[in-house]
Amino acid sequence: MTERVVIVGGGIAGISTASALRSGGFEGDLTLVDAGEFPYDRPPLSKDYLAGNMPLEQIALQPPSWYDDQRVRLVNRTTVTALRPGEGKLELSDGGVLSADRVVLATGASAARPPIPGADSDRVHVLRTAEDADRLRTALVPGARILVVGAGLIGAETASTAVGLGCEVTLVDPAAAPLTTVLGGQLAEWVHALHTQRGITVLQTVVQSFTGLGVTGIRAQLADGEAARTYDAVLLGVGMVPHTTLAEQAGLAVDQGIVVDAGQVTSNPAVLAVGDPARLRGTDGTLLGRAEHWEAAQTDGVRAAATLLGKQLPADAAPWFWTDRHGRHIEGVGHMSDASLTVVRGLFDDPSFAVFGLREGRVVAAAAVDDPTAVRAARRMIDRRIPIEPNRLADPAINLRTLLRS
Repeated sequence: MTERVVIVGGGIAGISTASALRSGGFEGDLTLVDAGEFPYDRPPLSKDYLAGNMPLEQIALQPPSWYDDQRVRLVNRTTVTALRPGEGKLELSDGGVLSADRVVLATGASAARPPIPGADSDRVHVLRTAEDADRLRTALVPGARILVVGAGLIGAETASTAVGLGCEVTLVDPAAAPLTTVLGGQLAEWVHALHTQRGITVLQTVVQSFTGLGVTGIRAQLADGEAARTYDAVLLGVGMVPHTTLAEQAGLAVDQGIVVDAGQVTSNPAVLAVGDPARLRGTDGTLLGRAEHWEAAQTDGVRAAATLLGKQLPADAAPWFWTDRHGRHIEGVGHMSDASLTVVRGLFDDPSFAVFGLREGRVVAAAAVDDPTAVRAARRMIDRRIPIEPNRLADPAINLRTLLRS
């Protein structure tokens, strides 16, 4: 019987695990170990928090009273240095030891720093923690020359924040239109073009090296054949590296992530893993890619709690994500790369519009700009496998609820 659970890591995956355990009826001892003062949400770090519009307390994942109300012992400003699952023990950085029947690893990830010469300069930033955002914010002053490397979610959102603060921003990425897999080619190009419309210099290339110039800035040599350019600061937004060291040291199966089954259980049944470091092994033995989005981490926590409670696992749902940039809210569900036909609902110049991806008469993906209702409807269509007529889906005069009932 599981009477003591320790969750290692206080991101959305760890907090979701704790919340789902209590709401599911777990009455045992529940401890959450977090390196920070309190667990906080990460998406605002590239937007409102980075811009200085929101204090850290406002992005806390739970208010301070929640931990007492839910009887969750928060061990903060502390890390786990070793797992001893065979003994049911965890060693802490302050010298303490915790006992647990089951452990949930929600250890998260670090921002990647590719081996670019000169990338260890103090002027080259990453953005994964509040401390990272605090350091970067000091460079985002009006007129500052900022180079953002990588036009994925973190890079694009930071570029948007920086130009909004009055910086002179250059954004580089090797892809002509990042996010094509999830948004589709046409919408991905439209979204990427927002940067140019807002005055950002967009270059399709990669960085070859950085050279520090002391107090005058940092020089970046790009692979576009042009002379090196000088900037005041650089942000690397080129992905993340999962935290797997604890799992490796404990002898768990690790392969570019902590290997788990559908119930989030690792190769040791006493240990589960959720969120960014977890990598699912399919029923056929194939290792799938790690899901690195907010909702995926939240869902992992719900599944882990179900496993610990001995309950049925929740049904799989189509993956969903969102991003905010230049005053536009973009959401996507599923993968447009799975579609054989795309249908646009509305016009790209409209205040809001959506693109649906279909295959064999059913919606398999959708993305929308300033229209979250369309994405919610699309998700139901995907999960319920509802047959849809493309011409009706494209007609904004037809309410999507009507199509859900068809």
